[in-house]
Amino acid sequence: MGEHEEDQERGAEPARPPLSAARAQEMTAGLREAMDDVRRSVAVLAARVRDAHAARVWLPLGHPSWESYCDAEFGISRAQAYRLLDVARGLAAIHGAVAAGPETSRTRDTNPAAAAALDYGLSQRALIDVSSRADVVAKLITRRLATLAHSGLQALDEAKVRAVVRQAVRDVRTAPPPPPAEPPADPTVAALRRVVDDLAASTHAIGELMLEVAPAYLSDIEAADVLALLCDQIGEPLEHGLAARRYAMSGDRRALHGTVL
Repeated sequence: MGEHEEDQERGAEPARPPLSAARAQEMTAGLREAMDDVRRSVAVLAARVRDAHAARVWLPLGHPSWESYCDAEFGISRAQAYRLLDVARGLAAIHGAVAAGPETSRTRDTNPAAAAALDYGLSQRALIDVSSRADVVAKLITRRLATLAHSGLQALDEAKVRAVVRQAVRDVRTAPPPPPAEPPADPTVAALRRVVDDLAASTHAIGELMLEVAPAYLSDIEAADVLALLCDQIGEPLEHGLAARRYAMSGDRRALHGTVL
């Protein structure tokens, strides 16, 4: 089957003549503007959902619950009604962490939720994914912003705050489940686990040091250029330093596989 026929089977529009670079840039700018509009709308919706739920708006209107209110007034399902709350909670926690952070007064405060989504570019899916761990995201953002602000190496402008927030959300979304709380019955395994835990803790501390020098918004390649001299001075292989930095950002020990662990 040819590519043209396959596109038609999938319902895609037939191929058009090639675009000029100028027209492609114009269409890309339009897409970017539309995406910003969607994020802004998500933020405004999240703020209003949070306010309406906190005020128990359904009671004066004679509805027995939030879900019945959403069904009657907006025609959305129970699951959708609670997803709206997840978005609102996640966004509120993230913006609260940023607003409380050092030197973040330059972020927009006229509509805090709208500012958060517009500046950070967080999708509704991302906010839903981290809503149950919003406190973890908030603590991660707070710690990284404090580290970045106290390093004195970089001005903490809005672009860097945005990058820190997006990285924190990404790290929490991709983090593995926590290990089982019950210790292993075999004492040898338990002792080995303690050794690994101690090594991971010391590596996390090194990673935090690496983040002070190469903040989270830098890519691995950019961080390598910054960290090469530091790693040489402390006698740590650069690969180990980068792995420790990734571990400090994500809390995921898989970042250390093949290097430290």
